[in-house]
Amino acid sequence: MFAAQILKMVIYLLAHKKKKKWDVVETMFWRTGGMPSSHSAVVCSLATSAGIYEGVDSNFFIFCLVFAMVVLRDSVGVRRAAGLQARALNNLGKQSAEKTGLVFRSVKEIQGHTPLEVFAGATLGILIAAVFHLVKLHLESQNRNLSFLFAAIFHLV
Repeated sequence: MFAAQILKMVIYLLAHKKKKKWDVVETMFWRTGGMPSSHSAVVCSLATSAGIYEGVDSNFFIFCLVFAMVVLRDSVGVRRAAGLQARALNNLGKQSAEKTGLVFRSVKEIQGHTPLEVFAGATLGILIAAVFHLVKLHLESQNRNLSFLFAAIFHLV
């Protein structure tokens, strides 16, 4: 998820010319939607890892796969549709408020994901799980474990 959020922040910074410090923080921690979908990355990484370590015929993998499918469907379908409906409701409310003079408070527009954003997140999650597994295999072939890798990373930081 962290890698997806970092990538999302980089894409945001490259796409928008006006960059405020708060926009960067908001994109990193609070803003929903955007490229790539971090939720898709997490659940696909989980399902891929479960398939690698537990086997694709395990109950845990099947559970993770179904969970991933629900999250992916929700990201591109339900949440996106709810956001589009909220936007239409806000437009209708603003038009009505202008005509009648009544006060209208907008509803929150939840931003879902486009199919491309979900696909990119899913691909990123699968790649992260596969690379992590390959690194683990490489370290094990040298009689080292992942704690060596984490110690090296934290030593650099």
